[in-house]
Amino acid sequence: MSLFKRLRDLTLSNVYALIEKAEDPVKMTDQYLRDMQEDLEEAEKAVAAQIALEKKFKQLYEEQEALVEKRDEQAHLAAQNKNIELARRALEEKKAAEQKMNEYKASYEQNKAAADNLRDKLEDMRKQVVELKNKRETLVARANAAKAQRDINKAMSGIGSDSAMSGLKRMEDKVMQMEAEAEASGEVYKREKSLDEEFEKLGKDKEVDDELAELMKKYEG
Repeated sequence: MSLFKRLRDLTLSNVYALIEKAEDPVKMTDQYLRDMQEDLEEAEKAVAAQIALEKKFKQLYEEQEALVEKRDEQAHLAAQNKNIELARRALEEKKAAEQKMNEYKASYEQNKAAADNLRDKLEDMRKQVVELKNKRETLVARANAAKAQRDINKAMSGIGSDSAMSGLKRMEDKVMQMEAEAEASGEVYKREKSLDEEFEKLGKDKEVDDELAELMKKYEG
């Protein structure tokens, strides 16, 4: 599996296109974030290893460069002291050191270029991870808003439906029936009460009539 595969195979534009088609965009975004985070960690390790190679060859190159300078100075010193053999040996080691120095320099420059390239790609990947995280926050807000709107619309759609209106009409009819029954029971109670009152009045009238008859009878004599 190649490093930086999300940068190569799944650019952010492609990721967003897939997210928009997903059944759950938030879950899809979270999955891509996890994948990109894993790739980012893998890339960071690869960049660190490449930087280590760059530093290693730089150190080797600098060591041979210093040795070349040292052997050159020694060759001059031996020549000044008329020591031809010693000067020859210094120049031979200088030449060998120059060869190694050039090899290490080429390796250093090659590894430095590779490390710089990986650094740039790693920085791009970090930016894309940040951008995708920001995109996730936007998607979460939009998803929550859409869900709330959907719930509201669903609730509102039931208010004007035929089933709701017919149910409300049935309840209204039932209340009217209850009111009619209450009114009817009041009339019955009123009639029953009036009948008792009539009989009570009749009893009182008889008492008065009896007393009146008794009084008239007394004065008739």
